[in-house]
Amino acid sequence: MFNQLMTLAAACCAGVAVGCLFLAVMEFLAGVRIERNRELPKRMPILFRLLVPLVPLVRGIAAGKSLLAWRQYDAPRLWMAGFGEVFTPVDFAGLRLLHIAVGFGVLVLGVLSGRWLFCLVLGGLIAAFPGLWLSSTIRQRHLAIMKALPNVLDLLTLSVESGRDIMSALRDILAKRRLDDLGEELMLTFQEIQLGRKRGEALRALAQRVRQPDLTATVNAIIQAEELGVSIAHLLRIQGDMQRAKRYALAEKLAGEAPVKIIIPVVLFIVPAVFLILLLPVILQTLRMFR
Repeated sequence: MFNQLMTLAAACCAGVAVGCLFLAVMEFLAGVRIERNRELPKRMPILFRLLVPLVPLVRGIAAGKSLLAWRQYDAPRLWMAGFGEVFTPVDFAGLRLLHIAVGFGVLVLGVLSGRWLFCLVLGGLIAAFPGLWLSSTIRQRHLAIMKALPNVLDLLTLSVESGRDIMSALRDILAKRRLDDLGEELMLTFQEIQLGRKRGEALRALAQRVRQPDLTATVNAIIQAEELGVSIAHLLRIQGDMQRAKRYALAEKLAGEAPVKIIIPVVLFIVPAVFLILLLPVILQTLRMFR
């Protein structure tokens, strides 16, 4: 009888504890406010989409002085990745904190379940995911801008040589061209100029915002040509030839690296399968003979 009462009391205490924990979690989540005016890009990872509504909960911590280094480091990188209008440095710091919390939760679950090594690696990857994703996005975006820049320069060269102004030519090119990473940045620069910003300042802001070496070199050359009175059409043709040569050199470099990179999957996956197919019948026949 005593044992039954103790079991009932323990069950009641456990139920009360779970109920209190549930109420605490619901009270914590009551502060979540989804910002309806923010449209998240489709290319954003699913984990970001799940954690973005929770960012207001940690925004106060993310805005503190202890995370100032994170915010200063991420502020230009967000613009380089094309997400400067989507995330503020404070929001992205809060997103980093949420990923660290999720990674720590995965580690705790791993310790409780006995699979701490796997969960340690998984939790570390989740915690470091925002920084890794941002770096990867910047590399992909810079590569896309490098590939698209020669074609845009060729179109600008043809339009300017026919007697058109560079800004009107750029407007028509952006209107007829598929919108990509380079088109987004050029469109933003064109809108700034339409709003009254000086052309040189808008171009410098473009170079400072993207920080892609080829685009920066082209923008600086255009600014210097306007200041010195050099022919823009001739300059654009030279820059187009240079950027196309760089693109060809990069393509040749990647093609030369392909045979070296393919060695690893061949050695790890293809060669063992071939040896297994060729030698397995011989091994089985040898085993039968020894038996």
